[in-house]
Amino acid sequence: MRIIFMGTPWFAVPSLRAIAGAGSGFEIVLVVTGKDKPRKSRRSEPEPTPVKRAAKEMGIPVLEIDDVRDPCFAGTVARYSPDVIVVAAFRILPPSIFEQARFGSFNLHASLLPRYRGAAPVNWTIINGDKETGVTTFFLQKTVDTGNIILQERTPVGPNETAGELAERLSVIGARAVVKTLKLIRDGKVEPLLQDEAEVTKAPKLTSENTRIDWAEPVSAVCDFVRGLSPRPTAWTVFHHKKVKVYKAVPADFRLPEPEEQGMVPGNFSVKGNRLFVMVLDGWVEILSLQMEGKRKMDAVEFCCGFRCEEEYPSFS
Repeated sequence: MRIIFMGTPWFAVPSLRAIAGAGSGFEIVLVVTGKDKPRKSRRSEPEPTPVKRAAKEMGIPVLEIDDVRDPCFAGTVARYSPDVIVVAAFRILPPSIFEQARFGSFNLHASLLPRYRGAAPVNWTIINGDKETGVTTFFLQKTVDTGNIILQERTPVGPNETAGELAERLSVIGARAVVKTLKLIRDGKVEPLLQDEAEVTKAPKLTSENTRIDWAEPVSAVCDFVRGLSPRPTAWTVFHHKKVKVYKAVPADFRLPEPEEQGMVPGNFSVKGNRLFVMVLDGWVEILSLQMEGKRKMDAVEFCCGFRCEEEYPSFS
């Protein structure tokens, strides 16, 4: 089976390696990925994508592409005569590309579709407090994330699991699902399942606007929000007109005033014994790791040791 694999970030690498190690029946004839780019700063040397680096290590031909709608790209895909195109964390492909695969093109998505269609399924799974998630392989069609489901693998979400940790687990689970999907296609055993439009939820792109912490939410919601955005793009708040990234927050285990006491409001914080607590709608959360604008990432102890404030009720906003 001739396979073209398309992917860019580290999430796609386990799938690429799994296909390469799945046996002689599967031949990856081409890997398509993004262009080399500076990864740490604009002035740094361009670096290969994680997928390109892995493909080069395995001796697989690589094509770097900027515009998936370029007719030259479609011509290149045609010359490789793919039986299947496998997509994992890549771009939205036009029909001129995905319709060229003889047995179909499929995508690996990091949710249990139709839940969390969109760009950030892992993050929104945790932000919304879901207890279960998984991966889905589905055939590509013109409308994004709407194709018929081939198979799904389920897994519980850990109570303290961050988006980064969950994505890493799902990349491994997804790699197994990709190989299973290829075998089903090879053996002619695929039984596609229509997605139930009544069950659709969205996972929109993460922006500066929708990653700001709302301290007027309950304890559980604030903690889920923080871990759902950790380590990237990171939940944030403001202190003294400067942005503060919050990497880890947990429900407080320390006896503090009730929200309605002492005239305090959500966002007010308290430093107790080098521990940092923030009032929310129905209690307090403890901040364990944060980063002040222009500073390096630090734990709360370091923040508290250097904290000085004249305000009666200092506040994040």
